[in-house]
Amino acid sequence: MSNDPLHIVCPHCHTTNRLPQASLAQAPDCGKCHRPLFTGHPVALDEAAFDKHIARSQVPVLVDFWAPWCGPCRMMAPAFEQAAAQLEPHMRLAKVNTEEAQQLGARLSIRSIPTLALFVDGREVARQPGAMGAADIVRWARSHAG
Repeated sequence: MSNDPLHIVCPHCHTTNRLPQASLAQAPDCGKCHRPLFTGHPVALDEAAFDKHIARSQVPVLVDFWAPWCGPCRMMAPAFEQAAAQLEPHMRLAKVNTEEAQQLGARLSIRSIPTLALFVDGREVARQPGAMGAADIVRWARSHAG
């Protein structure tokens, strides 16, 4: 792995951190809030935090667009949590509640939930509607991350 610096957005304070790629596996902390940059859990994002993570993070960002009233979304939540533990720190997993971020859902044309969308270098590279198990989420995300 290269030691070129990467920009990683903190899941807690949303500050952009710059760190060597080689340090990803060494449980790096945020330079501002000193909390872990990777927790093995998805981070909940509102519209502003979503835009910052997508625009500034130099690791792929896998987003679960969901809503609290959606049965399949609730069924997939534990699988997405398991996938986060397997994919971090080489990928950020995030959740966007489409009830709270309706403008974001409209802007991205999210037509059904749950929908997974993978963003690499600030742009969407893959989208998958429907609930999946953890192994399928991991396999799908890795196959599209490049």
